[in-house]
Amino acid sequence: MSEVELCPRLSKAMDLIGKRWTGLIIYQLLDGPKRFSEMESALPVSGRLLSERLKELEKEGVVARKVYEEAPVRVEYTLTSKGEGLKAAIDGIEQWSKVWLS
Repeated sequence: MSEVELCPRLSKAMDLIGKRWTGLIIYQLLDGPKRFSEMESALPVSGRLLSERLKELEKEGVVARKVYEEAPVRVEYTLTSKGEGLKAAIDGIEQWSKVWLS
């Protein structure tokens, strides 16, 4: 079988959104800003792993973290325009799963 040369950008995108829970975190944020605790209670994921994934997404410019100087401090996560650009892909995967997965 011959080797297929993969597009490095596609490979990087698949590595990013293909990590466990990352796609569901993005899916959660498509509805709008969320606090960490909201996402933690909505997803069956540990707080440590959720924090790790959010940091990765923030580093890649997909998610923005906003700290509100209140007592207690409030932190919200939102999708950036780069993150919003994933909406069509996430919606497509959701539609595919409704048709092909039981």
